[in-house]
This record gives sequence, structure tokens and C-alpha cells, in this order.
Amino acid sequence: MVTEVTELTARVDAVDYGKQLVTLTGPQGNTVTLKVGPEVRNLDQVKAGDQLIVEHYESIALFVRKSGEPPHATEATVVALAPKGQKPGGIVVDTAEITATVEAIDYEKRTVTLRGPEGKTRTIKVDPAVKRFPEIKRGDEVVVRHTEALAIAVRKP
Repeated sequence: MVTEVTELTARVDAVDYGKQLVTLTGPQGNTVTLKVGPEVRNLDQVKAGDQLIVEHYESIALFVRKSGEPPHATEATVVALAPKGQKPGGIVVDTAEITATVEAIDYEKRTVTLRGPEGKTRTIKVDPAVKRFPEIKRGDEVVVRHTEALAIAVRKP
């Protein structure tokens, strides 16, 4: 399992409430305009100058399984929003699980390239804590569970 958490603070430069657009500037001066969905509550409380704290969490878990079963994919999403009247914020968590075939392995760099059920490939890092990594071979089937979460909170500067 590999887990990474990234946190950054961005300044709100502008909000177009009618179009649901928020323009943000990150800590390195990068500016982006985001379209926020209708599920975002309390957007009317966000003003230019507000600070958004954004946390991005990503976790990938690999499980080796016996071959013979066809590749498959499943997905689930959970959303938690700020209650009405409170500062905007919330968290969205997406979890997907697929069966993939090992296409390539780099034991020195601790990476594995996987081919999913739709034929797409992805190379991922394997955590040094995985003790049996050298036992995985090209052609093995693995189950990959990918969890990604985005948490946003608004605070005054």
C-alpha cells in the first residue's frame, strides 16, 4: 500500500456566484478558475481574500490473487458537505477497485506497470514496506484498490 497526502493553501481571488466559478491562486502564484458543482453548499459565503485549505489524499493498495477469473472493475464515491449556514467545506472520497495484469516490473525502482480490464496501463510505485514485492512476476494478476480524497475548508485570512 502506498499513501500520499498533499496539503496547500490557496487564496480566493474572485467568485462568480451565477456561473459557480471560483478563481484561486496557490502558494507558488499559480492561478486557476474552478467550476464548482451544484452540490457545493454555502458558496455565497466565499469572498475574495478568503483562504482555502485543500488536502489531497491518495492511496493505492495491491493484492495478488490467483488467475483464472476475468478482470473486473468497481467504483464507489462518498461525499460529505458542510451543514447549511457554516463555512463552505467538505470531502469527496472515490474508491475504485480493478483486477489488472502485471505488464512490467522494475525491482530496483520499485515500480510495477499494470494493464486494466479496458487495456489501459498505469505504472505505480510500490512502498518499501512491501516485503514480498520480488515474488510478483510479469503476467501475474493483481487487485488494485485506489482511494482518492479531496478535502476543502474555507477560513478567513
